[in-house]
Amino acid sequence: MVRLMWVLLLLSSFLPMTHAATDDQPLKFDTQINTVFGDYDVMKQRRIIRVLIPYSKTFYFIDNNGTQRGIMLELMQQFDKQINKGLKPSQKTHLVFIPTARDQLIPQLIAGRGDVIAANLTITPEREKLVDFSTPLVTNVPELVIASNKAPELKNADSLSGQSVFVNPSTSYVSSIETLNKSLAEKKLPPVVVIKAPGNFEPEDILEMVNANLADYTVVDRYLAILWTQIYPNLVVYENITLRDDSSIALAMRKNSPLLKAQLDEFTAAHKIGTSFGNQQVYKYLRNTKWVKDARSQAELEKFHQVTEIFRKYGEQYNVDWLMMAAQGYQESRLDQTVRSKSGAIGVMQVLPTTGKELKVGDIRLIDPNINAGVKYIRFMRDRYFADEKMTDLNKLLFTFASYNAGPAKIARLRKEAATKGLDPNIWFNNVERIAQLRIGNETVQYVSNIFKYYVAYQLIMEQAKARKADTPPGASKVE
Repeated sequence: MVRLMWVLLLLSSFLPMTHAATDDQPLKFDTQINTVFGDYDVMKQRRIIRVLIPYSKTFYFIDNNGTQRGIMLELMQQFDKQINKGLKPSQKTHLVFIPTARDQLIPQLIAGRGDVIAANLTITPEREKLVDFSTPLVTNVPELVIASNKAPELKNADSLSGQSVFVNPSTSYVSSIETLNKSLAEKKLPPVVVIKAPGNFEPEDILEMVNANLADYTVVDRYLAILWTQIYPNLVVYENITLRDDSSIALAMRKNSPLLKAQLDEFTAAHKIGTSFGNQQVYKYLRNTKWVKDARSQAELEKFHQVTEIFRKYGEQYNVDWLMMAAQGYQESRLDQTVRSKSGAIGVMQVLPTTGKELKVGDIRLIDPNINAGVKYIRFMRDRYFADEKMTDLNKLLFTFASYNAGPAKIARLRKEAATKGLDPNIWFNNVERIAQLRIGNETVQYVSNIFKYYVAYQLIMEQAKARKADTPPGASKVE
């Protein structure tokens, strides 16, 4: 595509974006104006349509060659072809993709920081008050209950009474659970408890956790369930437990955009599920993935509880989140002190003997000094490389883990490159991790991602233990 003359559009703040790419075009980042309003006629004058899109394994991701992929990406590339058919390069309107966390899609659109939302966004009355939708890409979508194969078996929707369901709170699944809870209340049954996933968790991230027995139940659209059960073998799909069966998924735009809506309606009618293109896209994006392991089996929980006090002790001593350190320990060794690596690393935290000696913590062949060494070393790296950086405490730890895995010099280079490409060098998820995946592959990205997912799982375990003591239902929130 012909590059645009950005100089006429400069404002004080920017967001990361990517141009629409062909199948062979590697990822390129650009920055663009932050806040602009207007209908399709304004977009044509600017020659830019900004597409807000969730960064996920299904809808938008970057492959190992640095090429953009995903169902929604390729869908919108077809829209790009429709609106530019027959035009000269100098007349074309360019799509620019802005990867955005799911809980920020509608707020960013309303704020003028995007023009179209391309996600599996369900039309709901609450959302229709905020945005307009195109003609649906698919209608009558069932929302199904999905379980770990180790979770208690469900017979019907009422069996969810009192159970915890792990979902992103910005999805339509929450309102579906609200409807179920009204029905349960009428039967004088306890409500379903909603466990809120972090805002950047996509449905497949949650399915990955359920598959690994890090959470018991979730809710997803049926087509996603069918897609991901082919990859995640430990999922149980309850086809007979449908929380909603009349969902419609569509593209979204700001209110009062009739010209853009007309273009999108024409496009979605020709590319929705049921058309040749739509059907091909749904089943195209199956790919291998390195799963998180089962950290909630009885044996693994026993190991976790055995080391809890040790991690808590050294977390307090070095002022580091001890649950996050336990999550790293699980990623490194499954919390197994007997593990020895080919490189000579020892124990729960996989500490090299030379590092253990330098840290002066005692015999790292013993579990207490080993965990001491691991936590002390992470604190050392955090202080040395990120103490003065303008990051949240969470991001300082995430970058420390990335540096531990890939080396601090490499992560420093990736942060600099992220800044030059309009990404935030002080945020790991959906920013520097994208450059990391592009430049050094999936290993470090998966390493940090796994630690974070174990961390979320351990938080749930601790909440459940606390709730049992207090004799109250566990979970971040109860939807009644």
